Amino acid sequence: MSDESTPRRRLLAVLAVGLLPWTVLLVGEVTFVFSFGLVSLDPLHLTNVYEFLFVYTDALPRRLQAWPAGILLYTGALASAVAGLWDFEDPRLTGGLLAFAGIAHAQVSYGLFRTYALPLSEFPVIPLGAIASWTVVWWYYWPLARQKGLGPLD
Repeated sequence: MSDESTPRRRLLAVLAVGLLPWTVLLVGEVTFVFSFGLVSLDPLHLTNVYEFLFVYTDALPRRLQAWPAGILLYTGALASAVAGLWDFEDPRLTGGLLAFAGIAHAQVSYGLFRTYALPLSEFPVIPLGAIASWTVVWWYYWPLARQKGLGPLD
């Protein structure tokens, strides 16, 4: 763990996870799945989460069903990290929510991979959200959770 694991640094790390594209789809045109919506580059277009879920689709495609759950889990982790600014954060809660958000990101990426992977030698989907979430959990929250009594016995 970094000695500089202050509530402010942890909040900035959690915010960075939300600003990164959670999944990058490299099929035909490049599409980014963010916490706030889908961004296509050709042409440049943003479809926010509300429009995608309730306006443009009758039902969420199976490959994206974990996306809203990931958004809710991430929002909970962000709220918990914000509470840390007032010394009201339980790092086990923040880290757990962020770890489960990473699982949701990975599930979305895997669903898109199964849909769009042509030859298995290519990887048209990059799961940035899962990697970023788990990295923040490992770097900042796992050491704090172990100090609070969660983790293997030493």
